[in-house]
Amino acid sequence: MNISQFRKPKYLVSAILVVAIAGFIAYKILTPPPPPSYLTATAIVADIQDAVLASGTVKAYKQVSVGAQASGQIKSLKVALGDQVKKGQLVAEIDALTQENSLRTQEYNLQNLQAQLRSKQATLKQAQLAYERQKLMLSGDASSRESFESAEATLSTTRADIEALQAQISAGRIAVDNARVTLGYTRITSPIDGQVVAIVAQEGQTVNAAQSTPTIIKVARMDTVTVKAQISEADVVRVKPSQQVYFTILGDPDHRYDTTLRAIEPAPDSILQDDTSTTSTSTSSSSSSSSTAIYYNGLLDVPNKDGKLRISMTTQVNIVLSGAKDALVVPSTALGDKQPDGSYFVRVLDAQGHAQPRKVKIGINTNARVQITEGLKAGERVVTGTATPGTADSSSEHHGPPPMM
Repeated sequence: MNISQFRKPKYLVSAILVVAIAGFIAYKILTPPPPPSYLTATAIVADIQDAVLASGTVKAYKQVSVGAQASGQIKSLKVALGDQVKKGQLVAEIDALTQENSLRTQEYNLQNLQAQLRSKQATLKQAQLAYERQKLMLSGDASSRESFESAEATLSTTRADIEALQAQISAGRIAVDNARVTLGYTRITSPIDGQVVAIVAQEGQTVNAAQSTPTIIKVARMDTVTVKAQISEADVVRVKPSQQVYFTILGDPDHRYDTTLRAIEPAPDSILQDDTSTTSTSTSSSSSSSSTAIYYNGLLDVPNKDGKLRISMTTQVNIVLSGAKDALVVPSTALGDKQPDGSYFVRVLDAQGHAQPRKVKIGINTNARVQITEGLKAGERVVTGTATPGTADSSSEHHGPPPMM
């Protein structure tokens, strides 16, 4: 038997193996590598809004503390908590006996002065006649000059007394008016239309108006309420009156209240604190307050006819800086660095799944989503980041910024 017949299969296997390896190498060389895995998002048409967020508190549109200007015991309260009152409506009465007696005393004093005036007027008439008689007699040498001068002095004195009494009567009338006003203070009325939101004093309680004005009830106008929104110092420079505002409350987060920003207070609430500390204390306070956040109150009014909004409710306020409807938007993380002409680069996936750089122009940027005004179409997919092992290649709204081109 020929030994070469046994060697042919061995050479054939070797040849096939060489060809297979060569083919595999050629495949690796000639076949392009698969595209890298990206985190992407689709450009969609949606509404976009740039807004400043702030927390707020519901306040009464107008609130008045109704106090007592007269001292005494509260005789009766005419209202209950939650009652609606009208301007001028009687809400409480104070025992008025002391004030009534004071008024009577002043009226009697005035009557006494008026009686004294009538008496002096009669005396004046008598002094006038005596003066005329002495004057006539002196001209006929029937009386002495001393008698004439005495009658003249009496006449002048009586006239001065009358002027003094007239001044006292004017002061007496003022005293009577003051006593009458003080008596009126015992009947306490509401200064505004509103709702009784607090009853501070009770029937039978004694109030003393000599030292300070004691509060009896608090009346607030609640058909319209004011929301005080705390705007941070970083955002307050971007907001201004008349901007659109909407807010929600914790108890009804699905209901949105729309209004406008009425005003922004020029200073934070800390300005109301009494600044009477020493220089060292002021320095310490200023250094400690430098790390404290500063907030300015934005004021917005909203109708409250259903009474759902109540004093001190917490609100989530959105002050709209700008907005666009049916805008083309993508996640802000898709943007590259800003170019000198104000444009940005984004990376857009082509049909083969490769990211291609493209220049775009933007509009509103909320730092979460951005409006694309030029350079992109709806449905195109933009790169928001590079996928890591174990991360799905999906439309991600928030990942790290894309690698630099």
